[in-house]
Amino acid sequence: MQANTVIAEDTLKPPSSGSPELPFTLQDLKAAIPAYCFEPSVVKSLGYFFLDVSIIAGLYALAGYINSWWFFPIFWVAQGTMFWALFVVGHDCGHGSFSKLKWLNNLIGHLSHIPILVPYHGWRISHRTHHGNTGNIDTDESWYPVSETKYNQMPWYEKLFRFYVPLLAYPIYLFKRSPNREGSHFLPNSPLFRPSEKWDVLTSSALWVVMVGFLGWLTYEFGWVFLIKYYLVPYIIFVMWLDLVTFLHHTEPDIPWYRGDDWYFLKGALSTIDRSYGFIDPIHHNIGTHVAHHIFLNMPHYHLLTATEAIKPILGDYYRKSEEPIWKSFIHSYQTCHFVSDTGSNIYYQSANKKSS
Repeated sequence: MQANTVIAEDTLKPPSSGSPELPFTLQDLKAAIPAYCFEPSVVKSLGYFFLDVSIIAGLYALAGYINSWWFFPIFWVAQGTMFWALFVVGHDCGHGSFSKLKWLNNLIGHLSHIPILVPYHGWRISHRTHHGNTGNIDTDESWYPVSETKYNQMPWYEKLFRFYVPLLAYPIYLFKRSPNREGSHFLPNSPLFRPSEKWDVLTSSALWVVMVGFLGWLTYEFGWVFLIKYYLVPYIIFVMWLDLVTFLHHTEPDIPWYRGDDWYFLKGALSTIDRSYGFIDPIHHNIGTHVAHHIFLNMPHYHLLTATEAIKPILGDYYRKSEEPIWKSFIHSYQTCHFVSDTGSNIYYQSANKKSS
């Protein structure tokens, strides 16, 4: 795998103890997928990047030309969705699946993420931690469950953003991480990072500050209303998209979570679920096709559908896909997925509402 997505060798194999092995291996799944699915195309990857940037530029031009309040709600939703699509391009860069050229991945990653206030390297590294520990209650990085004891001890403000307004949590996560975790995506001395990653983190943080300064200059020149109309509302829509999709990737009542020796990479990678967002799927680069992505982190997004069809017969019942409408899945998980048991492994989300009743 590329250096951006290195997974520890000892997590790729089943442990000597714990629950029974899966009836297939990582090699079985890889052998079923056409070899070209693992090969990124620079031309195709750049094509998606420039397509997204062109649409974003076109939406700005259209909004400026029409400049009417009846159009702005349409613009906000469309532009926020395109910010999210651009984030997904940077997501491929972070995994090294945009190209085999590290410098190009880092360049396009920054061009995709900094304009939407994501510190590329800080996010890339924490996302690497998430992929290397998916399904592990103790070491996963994003949208992992808290224990029942932790849930009961959480202060009101922590519960507020985690369980009551979860679609606005991402900016706070960048600065403060998630429950039971300390650190910031902007500081090189954070527990998220290795000493060797110091300058990567500082580079992205400095560029993030430059972007904030640019937004401040726009506000000074054109006023708060300009910033709100043309940037802040689309940014909030983008954050809601990011939180919604990542929440639904890993928050489902029938997805198991593991502890200790009962967890290993492939088992954890299967603790996710595929979902369809309808006509949005091609716009946000089929990011809802998530099971294959978690198994093969360095696969370009434009090959995930093919890979999924190839491995479904092998995965059998271990493959999860929801056919529910997205709004229904979100409400269901929002109401039922609050915490897991303090002990044990191969455990599932429980609802605080049922406990209290």
